[in-house]
Amino acid sequence: MDDRGKQEKKKIEDKATRQVTFSRRKKGLIKKVYELSVLCDIDVALIMFSPSGRLTQFSGIKRTEKFSIGT
Repeated sequence: MDDRGKQEKKKIEDKATRQVTFSRRKKGLIKKVYELSVLCDIDVALIMFSPSGRLTQFSGIKRTEKFSIGT
């Protein structure tokens, strides 16, 4: 059984620590999304913005479809 337990999630106040944590967790999240797309044979898209506002995107889309909003 896992002894780590649940920890309260709250904003990391130190900027450097927050950036390191974001970078590490971003890589893990992209890996999980990729694995999900392969294992389940699904199309996925992931869009994230870093604490500094930088865009990160990942796409496992195998086909292109047009989507329209509001029509």
